[in-house]
This record gives sequence, structure tokens and C-alpha cells, in this order.
Amino acid sequence: MTAEVKLDISPMYEGERIRKEDLWVEMGGPKADGFELSIATLMDQIEDGKVNIIGPDLKDIKEGSTIPFGMSFKVGGEKVEKDLESIIERRNHSLLSYISGLMHLNQRYDIWMRLGKSLQKKGVTSWEQIFKPVIELYKAEMPFIEKMEVTVVTDPAKVKEELASAMTIYKARDERAKGLHDEDVDVFYGCTLCQAFAPTSSCVVTPDRPSLCGAITWFDGRAAAKVDPEGPQFPIPKTGLKDAIAGEYESVNEAAAKRSGGEYNIMKLYTFFDAPHTSCGCFETIGFYIPEVDGIGLADRDFKGSAPNGLPFSTMAGQTGGGKQVVGFLGIGILYYFSSKFLQADGGWRRIVWMSKNLKERVKEGIPEEIYSKIATEEDARDISSLKEFLLEVDHPVVEGVVRPVDDKKITEGWKLEEVTDEDKQRVISFIEETGGEFTSSDIRSKLRLSEGQLMQVVEVLQEEGILE
Repeated sequence: MTAEVKLDISPMYEGERIRKEDLWVEMGGPKADGFELSIATLMDQIEDGKVNIIGPDLKDIKEGSTIPFGMSFKVGGEKVEKDLESIIERRNHSLLSYISGLMHLNQRYDIWMRLGKSLQKKGVTSWEQIFKPVIELYKAEMPFIEKMEVTVVTDPAKVKEELASAMTIYKARDERAKGLHDEDVDVFYGCTLCQAFAPTSSCVVTPDRPSLCGAITWFDGRAAAKVDPEGPQFPIPKTGLKDAIAGEYESVNEAAAKRSGGEYNIMKLYTFFDAPHTSCGCFETIGFYIPEVDGIGLADRDFKGSAPNGLPFSTMAGQTGGGKQVVGFLGIGILYYFSSKFLQADGGWRRIVWMSKNLKERVKEGIPEEIYSKIATEEDARDISSLKEFLLEVDHPVVEGVVRPVDDKKITEGWKLEEVTDEDKQRVISFIEETGGEFTSSDIRSKLRLSEGQLMQVVEVLQEEGILE
């Protein structure tokens, strides 16, 4: 029988960070596998209040260790349905964080948890001492939960096995969400679950734009708002359309102003620029503008190197998170990559110039076939210079200017030289002499290493100077 320990539990501890010097045990995160999963289960298949442990218990784990970690919750009740699984799962983010000395970040397969030495000093020796109070918190916060049983997994092989099963469940949830679009509904859903860590975050979940964390779809938001009207998920009527392409609605603007405490009063759903969606910090991937090529790069949390802009994921996440609205950086959920409205105001996939290899492969089915090979990865470009060379070679849309598919409007002008140098002029003169004025677009890119637009800049200068007719 595990000894009972009185933990300090309060919403005031939500948002607490456990720093390295205070670390007892780290679970999941960048260095180890991790997952959290809730499953709607028949009441007679749940042993209410039980905490199962598969693998080493806390007392058997060396201080300072980073371990693989999984937690699954069997949840039952008359009102518990499958659409609530993600909502119950996501509530881990706040309820676990209510415990002083425990930090919970991210979601699904990206969880990152830390236990502080203060819990060790209190006499905590077992996962049971942590998760039994969590079960009671769940029942208090979500009264529709009548029974809950928790399984904690710390055995590395078992974590890997259960993670694979969880990924199948996550995928099935996401596939269901892909069939619904914003035009099919008359209400969106807001979510403020991350506000303890990101006070001005004002997440809006629509069929075509799921949550940045990837854990909540439109179906999840609807189910949560129905059973818990006072909870962190709430309806936003889809009213007052102001810009269909950028995704601006008066109702969304009003919700953003209210939920951000007046920090923002405009928030557009389908754009990277001009009042973009706020970014919390739990986002699955990050987008970043690369002005040197007038394109957008994308990286996932597993990307360990530096993007062509010279920044790693962690640095960009620090600039972007916290509930901020940052032009040029944007948190993005995986499911959004499969949306027909993916950054549609900015040119959609035609504006994407670089992706981390793992992310590109993962969302391959969402990328138009004609664009896929034109998007560089870390294997093709690690800096701006090599990225420019790659994009020029494959004739990426940004080189001559992006025409966005949603309205066939040209929204970028293509690459231009900052100034035409004497070297540029001499190269073009030599090129024209060598080709006799007969050349193709491919010749311009491969031999001159210029775009057609850049070539015309030089030609115009040469004409003004009377060197060319």
C-alpha cells in the first residue's frame, strides 16, 4: 500500500516551470518518447480510481533521469462519448499542472513533463500518489466523468508499443476531421486552455483550421462546449464575414479582443501576415518567413538543426509562443497542412520554400504534386545561399512571383536585384553574345543564375545606357 502524501494542488501553480537545477525526473520531451491518451470506455470495464504502473515506479528512477513515459486514461460516464476523448486528454495540460512541482507541456505524442525535487522532498515515491489526486481533479472539473482508471507506462519497450497504438488513434480522429469544411458549419469554437502559459492566446478552432497544438478539432470543440458550457472551449458564431480569403470575421475579432484582454482586436485565420492567429507555445510545428526569398519555411519539433534562416526550432518557438500575434512567425497544427485553406491568403503551398524533411514526409499527402519537389529540405539547403540556388534550379513559384490559387491573383513580384552592378551587366552581355539572343528560361537560371525578372532588370539598365537596343 502506497503511503498517502498531501500534495499542494491549486490552479495558482498552473504555468509553473521546473528548471534544470530543480529537476527530479523528466518524462518525454525532446529526448524521449512520450504520449497521453484518453479512451471512452464502458463503465463496467473501468476500475474507478485505480492507477496501474507498467515499468519502474518513481522510487526506482535515478534522480535527474529523462525517461520514456506514457499515460492512458480509461474514462466512463453516461455523457462520455468518443468526441470528448481529445478534450479530456487535453485537460491534462492544466490539471497535472495544478500540482506544485509538476510541469506539463505540449500534447499527444509531444508531451514533456518534469517533476521537481520539491515533490521528492514531500515523500512522493510512486506515480500513484500523483495520479490518484488527478483522477479526483478530473471528476471535479468535468462532472460528466463518473469513472476513471489511469495506466502509467515507463517501461521503454512498452512505451514504444503503446505510442504506436496511440498514433493510430490520433490519425483516425484527424481523418474524420478532414471531411468537414468551414463552409459546412455556422459556428466555430474558441479555446483558452493554454492561457496559463500564454495569457493572450486566443485560439479559434474551425473545420479547416484545427488547433495549433493538434489536439482539438472542430468536433472536439463542439462536444466540449456542449457538456461543459463554462469550460475553456466555447462557441463563436460564424458571423460578420469581412474577408473570405484571409478568413476575417467580426465574431472572431470580437472573441480575440475579449479573450486576449484587448491585446488584439483583429485576427485572421488563413494568413501568415497581417493580423495572423495567435501562437500559444504548444504548437506542433512552426512557420517562419524568409524575406531573402520571399517565401515561408516550416519546421517540426523533432527538427534538431538550424533552418536556412540560421535559427533552430527552439529559438523560433521562443519568439513566437506566449500567445503572441507575430507577423512572420506562426504556430501551426499538423492537420492544417491538409486543409484547402492552408495559408490561402499568402499563396498556400506555392509560398512554401523549405520544410524539415521529417515534416515534409509526414504531410506529403497534403502537398500538391506539382509543388512537392520544389520545396527544399535540410538535405537540399542549410542556408540562404543554398536555398536560393535550389529554388532557382527547380523554378519555384516565388522566383518569378506567386499567383495564389484561391483567386488567381499575383501576390508577389518575384525576385529582384537590390541593385544592378557592373558585374551583373558584364555577365548578361557575355551571355547574350554567347547565345546569340536565343535562350530559354532554363538557360537563364542554369547559366546566369538569375531569374527572368532579374535578367530583365539588367537588360533595362543596359538599354537605358544605350548598350543594348
